[in-house]
Amino acid sequence: MRREIGEKQNKIQNQSIYLVSQLRSEIPQITGLKTGVEGLDNLFFVSYLDKKGKPHIKPIGGFPSFGIINITGIPDTGKSLMAEQFALTQASLGHPVCFVTVEQPAVFVATGLRNKAASMGIDFEAIEDRLIIIDASTNTVLREDLSSLLDTLAYAIKSYKTKVTIIDSITGLYEAREMMARMIVRSLFTFLKKWRQTALFISQKRSGHEELTAEAAGGYAVGHILDGTIVLFKKEIMSRYDQILYGKEIGNLIRLLRIDGCRLCGHDPRVHVVEILENGIIRIREPLESYLKKIRKEGKGGQNIE
Repeated sequence: MRREIGEKQNKIQNQSIYLVSQLRSEIPQITGLKTGVEGLDNLFFVSYLDKKGKPHIKPIGGFPSFGIINITGIPDTGKSLMAEQFALTQASLGHPVCFVTVEQPAVFVATGLRNKAASMGIDFEAIEDRLIIIDASTNTVLREDLSSLLDTLAYAIKSYKTKVTIIDSITGLYEAREMMARMIVRSLFTFLKKWRQTALFISQKRSGHEELTAEAAGGYAVGHILDGTIVLFKKEIMSRYDQILYGKEIGNLIRLLRIDGCRLCGHDPRVHVVEILENGIIRIREPLESYLKKIRKEGKGGQNIE
């Protein structure tokens, strides 16, 4: 069929067609990277067949390796705490970590990490050389020029042989230009996959977003580009109904977590209760359903809400 001058010429991209058998030698083994967050390591699973061919699941013991996970929530829900505990835990295990800070200068990130290490019982001086901070908060070029950020990340990953990358927060890379959010997130996702990183992206939710959805600033597709999303939420007890339901006094908070999908492995889909201790440590407690049953059994609430 004759094409007119200027008409687009389609070309088959056969280099992007694979037989799975061709990829066999490159398929990575998914293992767990310890999160440093009590109660979180056992919420991700892999499946296996026993000798009789029956399927089973077992916890992998952390975030799935090579996964790029979105942690989203409104302010003061524990997103950065979770990222810090993961970074410190991995560094204490001998793994260099690249921490891209978009929100606050590097020296204050280091201060927070040092204080958190003390709370976790980790010798901070012993791991300082395994924590690499890229300061995009004070460098406009890194925040606004994606190519420069990717080149800098590549240099850091190659120079320090990092296997873990944290960006806090990725929302800061497209604030005031949310039309570019998907492009920025996808570029970083593709880049970190190429470099075989396990990564956490911290993203902000607006107060108007539904609390336990994966939606973040930049839209639903921001989280959907990545391998999985952890949603953090806090609810203030403001009514008699909430007081009875959650067994907490008016004015207190209950914090919740839900894993909203994970492409690389299975996960516990239930909503879990979250606790932030006085020393700033975040930990995951029982499923919300178990918590509410316990409240009713102890007679602290729930029995009068029907």
